[in-house]
Amino acid sequence: MPSALIIGGGPAGLMAADALLSANVATTLCDAKPSLARKFLMAGKSGLNLSRMQDTETFLSHYSEGRDSLAPMIRAFPPEAIRDWAEGLGQQTFTGSTLRLFPKAMKASPLLRAWLARLTALGLETRTRWRWTGRDGETHRFDTPDGRQTRTADVTIFALGGASWARLGSDGLWSEAFARDGLPLTPFAPSNAGLIVPWSAHMMRHFGSPLKAITLTAGSLTSRGEVVISKRGLEGGGIYPLTPALRDGAALHADLAPDLDLAAVRTRLSKPRGKQSVSNHLRKTLGLSPAAQALLMDCARPLPQDPTALAALIKRLPIPHHGPRPMDEAISTAGGLSWEALTDDLMLKARPGTFCAGEMLDWDAPTGGYLLTACLATGLWAGRAAARYCAG
Repeated sequence: MPSALIIGGGPAGLMAADALLSANVATTLCDAKPSLARKFLMAGKSGLNLSRMQDTETFLSHYSEGRDSLAPMIRAFPPEAIRDWAEGLGQQTFTGSTLRLFPKAMKASPLLRAWLARLTALGLETRTRWRWTGRDGETHRFDTPDGRQTRTADVTIFALGGASWARLGSDGLWSEAFARDGLPLTPFAPSNAGLIVPWSAHMMRHFGSPLKAITLTAGSLTSRGEVVISKRGLEGGGIYPLTPALRDGAALHADLAPDLDLAAVRTRLSKPRGKQSVSNHLRKTLGLSPAAQALLMDCARPLPQDPTALAALIKRLPIPHHGPRPMDEAISTAGGLSWEALTDDLMLKARPGTFCAGEMLDWDAPTGGYLLTACLATGLWAGRAAARYCAG
């Protein structure tokens, strides 16, 4: 019976195991942490976003890096297939108003328990607290609670993740061993990260306040979604999609009245203010919240009195920043193993029989189901390719 070794127990590694076991390949999965899929569980605490129920081409358009390479894998395991897979594990799903796909339980733990039960029934062997430290020829070395261990197999799949949330297992340290072997790598960079903004002391009372109904722009990227003012800057789904531009130093601008054009804002601001304060005037004419007004004042004080100049500022408010939060605080990372190192089957060109999958590959995507979909799709693709390699 052919054998497989999977190194990394996140969604990509588990999906690769599913494909191999379904093809009758004896499979052992090793992970450095005491339990599997720890980042998957953490991501699902606030609602496990499995995918997004868009047509495949629209879905693919959200990948800023690696899109062409990912395309055949996501077409082979699109959002509809992910929904069917989850429901096949006994987890009912629903699609929200933004087309995001969730399990009805909302948490990751019920889905993971059902998935692991399936894999165990298929014969998966797991080794936890086994940290991969490198290879000697075809033999892989691990540090374990019982000392150094080695393993070999007919095929190997690496699914070691990116370089964020190191405490959950994605520390990127595998890249050092890959670099020593001469494999091409793209440097890691934060993605889906909060933004560092140097607030004045006046913003302190607004920490934790949401900014709703605004549009943010950085470079060629635009995002409309809620962000939260924090002590460190801006956080939330409205800022995360702009990380690719912000980490390259692009300027950030906010439209505080995105449902009105410039002329409409100017007309409303031109109404007589009388004895009203500026804040009351902005609230009554434009509906600006206290948090939005605080952002306007902090970034553009003193405000111009001329309605035309003030309207232009409200429609394109520059927000100074110092770039994204550190990489380990990011939800995900860009960079990793370069596609040029891989065949179309995700096999290393320099090492026949060794495959790679998941976030360790050089692709980038926003939150909203795109991250998990790519991990699952590449894991399934690599697992099926490895099974074919064994059969050959």
